[in-house]
Amino acid sequence: MTESPPRASMPLLQSGRERRMKVEMLGVRGSTAAPGADFVRYGGHTSCLAITTEDGDRPTLVLDAGTGLRSLTAMLGGAAFDGSIVLSHLHWDHLQGLPFFAAGDRDDARVDFYVPAQDGRSGRDLLAQSFSPPSFPITPEGLRGTWGFYTLEQGAHEIEGVMVTAVEIEHKGGQTYGLRVDAPEGSLAYLPDHAPAAGVSAELLAMLDGVDVLVHDAQFLEGERPVAVDYGHSTVQDAVKLGADCRVGKVVLFHHSPARTDEALDAIAGWSSDLSADVTVVVARQGMTLDVRRDTHQEIGTA
Repeated sequence: MTESPPRASMPLLQSGRERRMKVEMLGVRGSTAAPGADFVRYGGHTSCLAITTEDGDRPTLVLDAGTGLRSLTAMLGGAAFDGSIVLSHLHWDHLQGLPFFAAGDRDDARVDFYVPAQDGRSGRDLLAQSFSPPSFPITPEGLRGTWGFYTLEQGAHEIEGVMVTAVEIEHKGGQTYGLRVDAPEGSLAYLPDHAPAAGVSAELLAMLDGVDVLVHDAQFLEGERPVAVDYGHSTVQDAVKLGADCRVGKVVLFHHSPARTDEALDAIAGWSSDLSADVTVVVARQGMTLDVRRDTHQEIGTA
């Protein structure tokens, strides 16, 4: 284990506009998993995205390690994971899949694990706060394979051959980052837990400006704003407005409430696209694949 992740010295060069970055949504819920018949079509796993770049044949970069991370083992078809996991923050719903990620917990795995820097503590120690007895049976050292536990500072970092930019954002309960991934194929911004109503910094606006796809917290509705404020989250309306203001290509509504049924999310899909004429809006589903490219009309499929 080490605390010195590689840093990028210069931005990656952009290439042709037909290249694509594949983003697979393995978990789209917030707060806690939502099992049951009412949550089948949109899925019940918590936050996790798996990214494959144009030159790769499997995901090498994962954003957040919610319960959806378990699904990546089957996607790898028996292979060990060889890549990096970057957390937006350390809340339970973004971490719970980690010890059950079989493809990363084997002798031939290589996992570089990044958490937001805070309190002068090491990445290992920040993880161990909830990943050790008495909260969990093992410590981080109990994971098999070659693991590196790193703290991620704000700014740009080269991770798995792409640029990952971290910017502090408003969310209660510890350091939280909005993340932007820039590859030659296109750009993705990921803000699963964010309270725009509490303030949006100039640094965040600059990071989001013109991004191809914005995956954003949309856990609450406007009528639920008092609860959103209490817990540091966004409404659907907040997410769409931020995307339109920042001229993003597409807003993907994410981190759905565990109480939001398939029927309720269908209703949101029906009216959210009318909130702004300046941005395309879709509702995230577990199993959805985004082909991110440097156009504003990305293809979307469902596995």
